[in-house]
Amino acid sequence: MNNVQVLQQPITPSTCNKPIELYIFIDPLDERSLAMQLTLRKLQVEYGHYFTCRYVLSTELASLNSITNRMKGCVSGAELDITHPALPSIAIKAAELQGKRAGFRYLNKLQEVASLKMRNINSHATLIEIAQYVDLDMKEFMTDFGSKEAARAFQCDLYLTREMEVDEIPSIVFFNECIEDEGLKVSGSYNYEVYEHILAELLGEELICQQAPALDELFNRFTSLTTAEVAEIYSINEQAAERELKKRMLQQKVERLMTDDITLWRAK
Repeated sequence: MNNVQVLQQPITPSTCNKPIELYIFIDPLDERSLAMQLTLRKLQVEYGHYFTCRYVLSTELASLNSITNRMKGCVSGAELDITHPALPSIAIKAAELQGKRAGFRYLNKLQEVASLKMRNINSHATLIEIAQYVDLDMKEFMTDFGSKEAARAFQCDLYLTREMEVDEIPSIVFFNECIEDEGLKVSGSYNYEVYEHILAELLGEELICQQAPALDELFNRFTSLTTAEVAEIYSINEQAAERELKKRMLQQKVERLMTDDITLWRAK
């Protein structure tokens, strides 16, 4: 695997109870980043007791000044509906100001809407609706979305991308709990077994795989899943996964969202 390298200047990961931290560099709307979600979700299900995740937004943009000036003073989506490729990333950072879990919920929902390709994901109004759907504090979100703080947080992600010399998206940098050790950067995306092997090597022990939760619990965790994700997580073929998903659709536990390109199953 040629795209694995040790970082020469270690960056201190955040302190946590889990021994490994993953810095996941993504463009939230890039097809390759969306595809990596399948691998990441399986890793979280099976080995999430070993690591935490930090998503770093790495969309390359020329300038954020014009967009933040146009958003300044915005208090509702009805008063200002603009589109700009920076808006989704700024919205994610605004959601993260309400906590890591809030940011994670927002990112998941944004990627769901982006995958379905039925809405303009660069639209200010669409991004406001996503915040409402994931039950953010809307007054706080509207203030943060139009603030310099959210734009600066996004700029910090872009700086971190350059600082770690990440030149391919998606990429993952693995850190262990010893802050003196260098991070291990894996550029691009690989098969699940590659990341599994890296975790084992960093921990220096045989991994203990957690059993996948019941399907209903899985939807409580991720809210929407593709047939391929369900098949991968439970190590079954897609036909068997679809049968189980259809059973839950008949029980009105999930709904199916289909386009020409993708089928998503979402908890009701």
